[in-house]
Amino acid sequence: MAVNPSSGCCPEAGKQFPCQGCNISSQCCDSYEFCVSCCLNPARTHEETAIKMKVAKPATAGSYGSIFNFCAGRCRHNSGSVVHENAYASEMHHCFSFQLNSSGIVKPQSEVEFSDVSIIIGRQGQSCTMACKSRGQSCVSNRFLALNNCGVNI
Repeated sequence: MAVNPSSGCCPEAGKQFPCQGCNISSQCCDSYEFCVSCCLNPARTHEETAIKMKVAKPATAGSYGSIFNFCAGRCRHNSGSVVHENAYASEMHHCFSFQLNSSGIVKPQSEVEFSDVSIIIGRQGQSCTMACKSRGQSCVSNRFLALNNCGVNI
């Protein structure tokens, strides 16, 4: 994405809210900048919901002041995109999807959709990657957290 060096702004011409390198289904992107851009699209993130979201889980945490702050914060850090607390689950680790808050009642603007997900059961001890690969599929590890929930109906 080119930036005007004299003004520091994006060019006037061009697509608004581009999502280059983003998986719209998982709401995760391979770059921070496109994650923020994609998140800012009013069709993907509803401003009234975003500015009511808590910045962190404690009840005393503040809310985001604007949709830009929400998108910038969500894309910068997301516990759902890491494994073992020190590695990214995939290259698509800049995510703007909503997560449950400490009360567990916040839902995304549209229910997580699993119409594109095939559940594959592997053998005991077999890795998810190998189980999927044996059926000509591939794992999307950033969906595991959402799927591993008793409230999900597939």
